[in-house]
Amino acid sequence: MTGEAPRDPLAGLYQELILEHAKRREGEGSIEPFDAERFLRNPTCGDEIRLRVRLDGDAVDALGWEGQGCSISQASASVLAEQAPGLTVAEAHERIEAMRELLRSRGGVEPDEALLGDAVAFAGVARFPMRVKCAMLAWVALEEALDQAAR
Repeated sequence: MTGEAPRDPLAGLYQELILEHAKRREGEGSIEPFDAERFLRNPTCGDEIRLRVRLDGDAVDALGWEGQGCSISQASASVLAEQAPGLTVAEAHERIEAMRELLRSRGGVEPDEALLGDAVAFAGVARFPMRVKCAMLAWVALEEALDQAAR
């Protein structure tokens, strides 16, 4: 035994998933028409996102985004854009809160894969407080856009 801690076999898989989403960028692009739009910037690192959401009654019909920044922020927006369409507003808020709890836990919360889907890949980000805002940027933009649309 070399004294090294055992490696988490999922960590590499999660890293691959994040890098794949950062390249693929699901949902990237503007949508028309839209019910609400939010532009957010992370002043710490310069990540930014413009997110638009279209609702159909009480459900997310479409989500589009444009942004720039680190792989974590762009991948997180991609994962969110893949998951959001079809969710009710209440379900979207539930996922946003679950993501927030996961990322604020510093690794102390077991991710709910059934609720978060591919977003569980960001569980490792919780150990890096400076990166939490990167991963939450799109999710907070959606939260604010949903609140804006409800007014």
